[in-house]
Amino acid sequence: MDAYLADLSFGAEKGTAGLDEAMRYSLLAGGKRIRPVLALATAEALGRDPDEVMPLAAAIEMVHTYSLIHDDLPAMDDDELRRGKPTCHVAFGEDVAILAGDGLFAEALGLALTCQQGDPVRVLAAARELTVAAGVGGMVGGQYLDVTAPEELDPAGLRRLHELKTGRLIAAAVGCVLLLCGPGGPATLHLGRFAEELGVLFQIVDDILDVTGHETELGKPSGSDARHGKRTYVSVFGLDRARELANDSHAAARAALGQAGGSTERLEQIADYILTRQT
Repeated sequence: MDAYLADLSFGAEKGTAGLDEAMRYSLLAGGKRIRPVLALATAEALGRDPDEVMPLAAAIEMVHTYSLIHDDLPAMDDDELRRGKPTCHVAFGEDVAILAGDGLFAEALGLALTCQQGDPVRVLAAARELTVAAGVGGMVGGQYLDVTAPEELDPAGLRRLHELKTGRLIAAAVGCVLLLCGPGGPATLHLGRFAEELGVLFQIVDDILDVTGHETELGKPSGSDARHGKRTYVSVFGLDRARELANDSHAAARAALGQAGGSTERLEQIADYILTRQT
């Protein structure tokens, strides 16, 4: 995946080499690559060669990176460190960072629509799933709920916020591949349930690490959520209960996989990793 992303270039227009540099700076800064790895592992579970969905997987990672650039901006989380490096707006300026995020989103759609092979109807369905997951019905809508949420947020409201803000794009990493090459039927439904639960699990663990993790391991400032007064699984439920909820969510994800059938070993490993990760 990293090699594929490194081969991409966004400086085709005269005078935009600086924007290309900013986009590549954030895209190639490292990270866990959970979303594209999920896409590749889903293809494997369906009996397909993971390389078949590489453009789609890369597009998903580009959308995720765009969201990180914008999340870090002074108007949002105002963070200065991401993946162990200065954030995009610190390195290139706020104006260029906004454009780099916008550019990555547009280039992601272009990559999926021009380079992803498959039935055109299925490719379009996968691209639509990605845009919905990134939009008001997903990541952007969840981010809006996050910045406008009242101080008192009930557990159902917290889960809904994170299902949209974090979980929707993680679920789309599986859902896009199912739309592109999935067989339909019960297996698709179970894999969809797995993906939805995995997104919630990821956020719970992320909230726990924001309290218990170290900046050198996380690659970003710890305690950022508390500093901004955000409602998290830890602030709402407490650390011990948040850990219990993470275990419950992991069990639900694994149970859905158990009903899906197919070669789901790598998906199981991803779920286990997300539960136990330290970065």
